[in-house]
Amino acid sequence: MTTVPHTPGLATATTANQTNSLAIVSLIVGALSFFAHILPGIGGFTAAIIAIITGFMARGQIKRTGEQGMWMANTGIVIGFIHLALGIIGILVVLFIIFVLGIALFGIAASSNGGGPSPIPSGG
Repeated sequence: MTTVPHTPGLATATTANQTNSLAIVSLIVGALSFFAHILPGIGGFTAAIIAIITGFMARGQIKRTGEQGMWMANTGIVIGFIHLALGIIGILVVLFIIFVLGIALFGIAASSNGGGPSPIPSGG
């Protein structure tokens, strides 16, 4: 039987040249999260959250192992946060428009009714 000696320097040299797979996932999912709204059940916000989580996980692994891909992890995190921020702003804009249109429609309805409901029934 032959035993192979363990060389710790060789293992770190090979991992230092590799790109972290979670960093790649974070970048790709972050970039595709804007198009993921058409996927039923998943949605773009879920993809943005996945990009953020995998980006932070990749950063931790990269700091621990010395792999490549820190810029990919950071970019995935930034894209994920931008997507979430734009989504929240979009939801707030839609709610504001609904609120303003609701007030305008109720104002039109109240003014066409003569300023308010009549206390005397008109049928009798």
